[in-house]
Amino acid sequence: MKGSYILLEALKQEGVDVVFGYPGGSVIPLYDALYDFDIRHILTRHEQGAAHAADGYARASGKVGVCVATSGPGACNLVTGIANAYLDSVPMVAITGQVRTSLIGTDAFQEADITGITLPIVKHSYLVQKVDDLPRIVREAFYLARTGRPGPVLIDVPVDITVAETEYDPSCPPDMALPGYKPTVKGHPKQIRAAAAALAQAERPVIYAGGGIISAGASQELRDLARFAHIPVTTTLTGIGCFPEDEELSLGMLGMHGTRYANYAVTHCDLVFAVGVRFDDRVTGKLETFAPGAKTIHVDVDPAEISKNVVVDIPIVGDARWVLSAILDELKKHQLAVDRHLPWMAQIAQWKEDHPQVVRQDPGGEIMPEHVVRRLWEITKGEALITTEVGQNQMWAAQYYLARYPRQFITSGGLGTMGFGFPAAIGAKVACPDSLVIDIAGDGSFQMNIQELGTAVAHDIPVKVCILNNCCLGMVRQWQELFWQKRYSQTCFECQPDFVKVAEAYGAEGYRVTGLDDLDEVLRESLSSDGPAVIDVPVKQEANVYPMVPAGGSIHEMLEEEG
Repeated sequence: MKGSYILLEALKQEGVDVVFGYPGGSVIPLYDALYDFDIRHILTRHEQGAAHAADGYARASGKVGVCVATSGPGACNLVTGIANAYLDSVPMVAITGQVRTSLIGTDAFQEADITGITLPIVKHSYLVQKVDDLPRIVREAFYLARTGRPGPVLIDVPVDITVAETEYDPSCPPDMALPGYKPTVKGHPKQIRAAAAALAQAERPVIYAGGGIISAGASQELRDLARFAHIPVTTTLTGIGCFPEDEELSLGMLGMHGTRYANYAVTHCDLVFAVGVRFDDRVTGKLETFAPGAKTIHVDVDPAEISKNVVVDIPIVGDARWVLSAILDELKKHQLAVDRHLPWMAQIAQWKEDHPQVVRQDPGGEIMPEHVVRRLWEITKGEALITTEVGQNQMWAAQYYLARYPRQFITSGGLGTMGFGFPAAIGAKVACPDSLVIDIAGDGSFQMNIQELGTAVAHDIPVKVCILNNCCLGMVRQWQELFWQKRYSQTCFECQPDFVKVAEAYGAEGYRVTGLDDLDEVLRESLSSDGPAVIDVPVKQEANVYPMVPAGGSIHEMLEEEG
């Protein structure tokens, strides 16, 4: 059997039913074999779109996303998407073509050392040197991508490997031995007992939950523990949805653009129970003032994250789902007074009352972006699957579309990749065809991968893009306003496309909101349309995201809009 057929058979063995990619010279044999397989291929309009779509598919489904690109420039165009998946711990396998093995290292046409280029941004990479190795490599790659701390794995396949032939029996999967790779699942019993005791004794505890909860499928365990012990929960940006944001115990997101009450709660708590987080600088702000009087428990499957940024008192290395379940079992052995947290919850309730997340209205009648997001939430009854671009639109989506379940809110956290949301929405819709998928976008970020309108139309993937159009790079403009004396250098667009016409040119539907009076009508009509749709919503250019913690500041010292 040819290597190209072996590769595709190995993918089927891993349960792959869809790949996102873009062909080229060195992967022609692979695409020729794909012609005979029942694996669905989504032809994107750019390799970066393929990587982000595979990422969105993985986040929405919990499966490993797969993307394919040719050698040289094709492989290099995957790099941003691979880095994005790496920093957000997303399971993905990237398959790249490579020049013939005899030409590697000769600067051949379309040769790039993609294994070297991606070395810092993958869990592991393979340069296939023998066709016989393909089944084992594919099996190892998927195992590495989905286990422990998930992440991307690269398989670089020279073109001569894909046309080489060998014996292959799909009914006999190869043995897999990965010495040195043994992710810890079960937390240490002594540490689990210590964590349960600390939770039982705490008077002002806060659970700080991140994307690791979603990766581990531990959302139900988190909810069970928080409700049993009556502990408020705040989440990171990528952890949104791991705890219902419309529950009393929810504090929403914390950090630079988090809620005031989340930031106050963390600042004044006596115990931080951190699960599946990495204490990112956008969360902690000035480290010296982050939860200054609190003891810290940190649960993470990656031992490298423990005490990396914040020194913790009770470290637990293990799978979040297993560890949370074990801590809850241990916590049930303690005599917990029903009213032990009443003063703490009363204080949090007071902070919520004093500092609500207000949907502002503009006195001049312009549309405020947070109003659009909140109306999306109300019209969809909070049930849509949301992806976002990056910038102000991302923060407004995080603040005002209250997520209720895991994998509902998909965004680029660690890398902050503009252009992520639209192709990620395509991948998410492929993974969840029965869900309404909306990309909440900015006009700048949407244009980074606007060409994927062709992908959505060609493959009949009815995602909706709601553009909060302020005719500028909003977050950079906000920083220039607040910290750079309003010197708006290269952040306001003098030339913008007509997004309705662009959508229609690709064969999608285009809608434009003209004012507050027709906002609801346009949103309802566009969201109920059958095909891909772009909704252009002009919003107030001067609208800023608040609250805001200045870079390097303490999270309890937040800027608010004047007046």
